[in-house]
Amino acid sequence: MSNILGKNITLTLFGESHGSAIGAVLDGMPCGIEVDEGIIADALSRRRPRGSGETARREADNFKIASGVYNGFTTGEPICIIIENGDTRSGDYEANRYLARPSHADYVAHIAHKGFEDWRGGGHFSGRLTAPIVALGAICRKALEGIGITVGTHILECGGVCDQNFNAVDATVLKRQIAEVESSQFPLLSPVQEKMEAAIEAVRMDSDSIGGTIQTAVCGLPAGVGEPWFGSLDGALANAMLSIGGIKGIEFGLGFGFKESTGSRCNDEFYSEDGRVKTYSNNNGGINGGYSNGMPVVFNCAVKPTPSIAREQRTIDMRTQENAVIKVTGRHDPAIIRRICPVASAMTAIVLCDMLKGAFSNDIFLKK
Repeated sequence: MSNILGKNITLTLFGESHGSAIGAVLDGMPCGIEVDEGIIADALSRRRPRGSGETARREADNFKIASGVYNGFTTGEPICIIIENGDTRSGDYEANRYLARPSHADYVAHIAHKGFEDWRGGGHFSGRLTAPIVALGAICRKALEGIGITVGTHILECGGVCDQNFNAVDATVLKRQIAEVESSQFPLLSPVQEKMEAAIEAVRMDSDSIGGTIQTAVCGLPAGVGEPWFGSLDGALANAMLSIGGIKGIEFGLGFGFKESTGSRCNDEFYSEDGRVKTYSNNNGGINGGYSNGMPVVFNCAVKPTPSIAREQRTIDMRTQENAVIKVTGRHDPAIIRRICPVASAMTAIVLCDMLKGAFSNDIFLKK
């Protein structure tokens, strides 16, 4: 089982949804990076559920930095963050212990772990484990901001309600857009929150769930970050994004729109301005040949509907492999799309720190 992401700066994830605690270790982060616990707490607050339209499981997410930070700065040693679980109700899962929830990891976990898996609340496969990712991602984002790189994610579409796209060409506008969405509990660029929440509420009242699309942008990343082929920047980002259970697709720049275009229309032509090389368009999402090209990195992710719904669904009994019917109980989100945005930003920041260290060594983070 692999719970480790990265090469130069690695993230190791541990814990279960209903265990005593969850956590993660970030190894390889250089010393001297400022760690603001208020920023970590704020990032976790944006991931937590709120209102009647989201899960009733309300964890405080009180975190403990167990190592790697002293007097508010990283020491260069592994950074370990632990978050205790408190608001667990394992009894909600007892009745369906051996019934595989459709589109969940229950069946494959039962096969791979030979029945010894912690099944409560999804165990190690639960979205609950994104909390320590967000916490450590906040440290990485602070390091990136120190060298002029910002990361942001917003909801691009949900329930047929669309937000405007990030500006993938004008870095000045994009930086302002990132600041706007990253300061919001419901990250949008357009005034469509009420319509989007109404669409989510409609599926909740119908005992159903809904997915959508999120969009992530990186502003300020220099050219030359990445590697060709199997070490590509887009490959590393895709690996990280698709490691999040709720994300099932990713496209960079124009993405699947390339199939409906021509080279003359979608090629990103170069020009020079004030000593910097730029492109007039950014259909490739800021990446060529596996390397960043100096333009904003922009990609979209498809978020699937929450698989736990309060409707009867067909399944199997994992003990007997006989057909059965399940009606999932417990506390679940009708849509995870708002809460997954800070997770995507955190994952992106972790990958970027890893790739930047590989390209330029620790020195890049220590520039003043």
